[in-house]
Amino acid sequence: MKCLIVAAGQGVRLREKGELKPLILLKDVPLIEHVIERACIAGLDGFVVVSGYRGEELRSELDRFSAGRDIRIAHVINDAWKRANGVSVLAAKRQLTAPFVLTMCDHLIDPDIYRDLLAAKIEPDTVTLAVDYNIGSSLNDPDDVTRVKCSDGRIQQIGKSLSDFNAIDTGAFLCTPMIFEALEESQAHGDDSISGAMNVLARWGKARVLDVRGKVWLDVDDPAGFGKAERLLDLGRI
Repeated sequence: MKCLIVAAGQGVRLREKGELKPLILLKDVPLIEHVIERACIAGLDGFVVVSGYRGEELRSELDRFSAGRDIRIAHVINDAWKRANGVSVLAAKRQLTAPFVLTMCDHLIDPDIYRDLLAAKIEPDTVTLAVDYNIGSSLNDPDDVTRVKCSDGRIQQIGKSLSDFNAIDTGAFLCTPMIFEALEESQAHGDDSISGAMNVLARWGKARVLDVRGKVWLDVDDPAGFGKAERLLDLGRI
């Protein structure tokens, strides 16, 4: 199964560590290579990376990595990279006509989370989000996480400003091409985010959740998250 990685934004919150977030060295390895390595361990065997900000630099580095490791990486260019992340996902529509995994270039995910997604039943025209019910986890910034209200294995609502929520979005999804219809619907109404599309899918009854059950994941979005990532890698926890 293919894996789509969103890597188009500026990453301004991590700018002190480097100019281009996907290529910031984490334990001497570019961040996006950590992401790809974990997906490969889980059995994903082809990658589509959406680039935008300083995209030529990123694509050149990924081509070098791809050739050296014999990992298939296709590129999609998002010239509208200043818009929210759903625009990047929609830009890859022509590349992805079968179920695929979606993740972010700055999310370190335990390969077992990907394995659980791959093992999940793919219901027709649905999208499944891996969620963490441990909302008090110290690993991720509680003021920056995307919050999810779930019930009976389904998403009711998702967004950063929810006051009533019981789970956190890990940034790992098992998608069918229905995600693209939801993105088009959401963007037509002014919401360019992936969360906007998930809210559309929730209204359609097509947004599912999968519990990560304590497995480790981390959004490496700022210097604090970067420090946590270094410690987790030192401990072999991710």
